[in-house]
Amino acid sequence: MSRVAAIDCGTNSIRLLIADTADTTTGTAHTAGAGPTSGPLVDVVREMRVVRLGQGVDATGELAPEALERTFAAARDYAALIKEHGVSSVRFVATSATRDARNRQVFVDGVRDLLGVEPEVISGDEEAALSFSGASSVLPAGEDLILVVDLGGGSTEFVAGDSGGVIAARSVDIGCVRLTERHLRSDPPTAAEISAAEADVDAALDLAGQEVPLDRATAVVGVAGSITTITAHALGLPEYQPGRIHGAELDLETITKAATSLLEMTREERAALPYMHPGRVDVIGAGALVWRRILTRLATVSNGKIRMAVSSEHDILDGIALSIRAAG
Repeated sequence: MSRVAAIDCGTNSIRLLIADTADTTTGTAHTAGAGPTSGPLVDVVREMRVVRLGQGVDATGELAPEALERTFAAARDYAALIKEHGVSSVRFVATSATRDARNRQVFVDGVRDLLGVEPEVISGDEEAALSFSGASSVLPAGEDLILVVDLGGGSTEFVAGDSGGVIAARSVDIGCVRLTERHLRSDPPTAAEISAAEADVDAALDLAGQEVPLDRATAVVGVAGSITTITAHALGLPEYQPGRIHGAELDLETITKAATSLLEMTREERAALPYMHPGRVDVIGAGALVWRRILTRLATVSNGKIRMAVSSEHDILDGIALSIRAAG
């Protein structure tokens, strides 16, 4: 057994998973509050901080100094946890915001100094493959083609695969932070703002569909914070409950109604929801818009084969941890 640490640094949040690479049949106990196991991983620590690294990147092309400082503060805390728990291997992955930033080297140098590892600014294709790997624990058995959708802050990954692994993938530049900053400036968003954001999503779906056979998908799994929060809203949970959200299968009408509700709320109304993370209050409307639009497209192009969607608490973070095990 070895202990690994995976760090996923996205546009909105930075997350840490410290896990033991053990078979789930061993019965190893979880740390209180930790998430579920995934394949050979047993959670030790699972944390998330909203640092909004991608603040303003869509408009300026650079990581803002205050966003970098928030991210470095979280990385400093994660370094202490990694040392405390005796981790043997660490992999730090950065995604959309860092890919887009001209001054990414400042970020890379800062993380290296704090953690002693080289942060990897991965491509959209690798991000997609890691997301598929992490989500595999809830993939329905016997489906011909599974579509995993990873809806992030700056980008969304579409990954089609089956029991043999990834068949096709495409990362597109639509995400809850990017579309909030670009379009959804009113509280709540106006009809014109929503229409402009939907046009961006439609264009991105056209691009994704050129490489990923969306029309052949027979099941869809959604991952990342926007989708799991929409699921919590659809379920009417009294608080954010990963165990209830993970693996939840809901019909598209239920999800669409929940997404529309979140999109049309004011920020104050969203903040009052018991399962809403404070760092998602201002961007969940855009996340809901993106997920609603994606599911509408899938229902159409699949000729009715897609009627349900599954939510997964396992995503790219678990995929990163699994990749450390594979490399070792």
